Amino acid sequence: MTKIANILLCNLATLGPIGYVRPAPGTIGSLVALGTGYMIASFSLGVLVAAILVVAILGVFAAERYGQRTGKKDASEVIIDEVAGQWIPLVIIPLEVEWYVAAFLLFRFFDISKIGPVGHAENFTGGVGVMADDLVAGILAAVFLWVGAISMGYAR
Repeated sequence: MTKIANILLCNLATLGPIGYVRPAPGTIGSLVALGTGYMIASFSLGVLVAAILVVAILGVFAAERYGQRTGKKDASEVIIDEVAGQWIPLVIIPLEVEWYVAAFLLFRFFDISKIGPVGHAENFTGGVGVMADDLVAGILAAVFLWVGAISMGYAR
């Protein structure tokens, strides 16, 4: 792999300088994801779904490369996983601030607590392991929001 490709992948993994912001780079990454996810979702849900797939796949390679270059298994500065995971629940909720706040809080709860399948997803190695727990946390947040949205008549 070329030096430029390595640099690009490592910058993608950390979203450039954003992953180095302290404290709580994962929370900051999730907030960035909320803003970008809102913009994409207001344009098209199909584009948001495609973006999730692209970011998830590229994120595996970016996290893997970052880990290889730094020797860190799951570095806190790698936040591309937060983007893919945080975007998942945005697919099924209305474009309303309250729902986005709920999506953020639920995603962060599952991502930080590592409850059930989220913790198990961390057992994968390399870039897949870095991405997997956040993708599962996003899916769990989406399920909880979907149930809430259905019960309130807001499902998209």
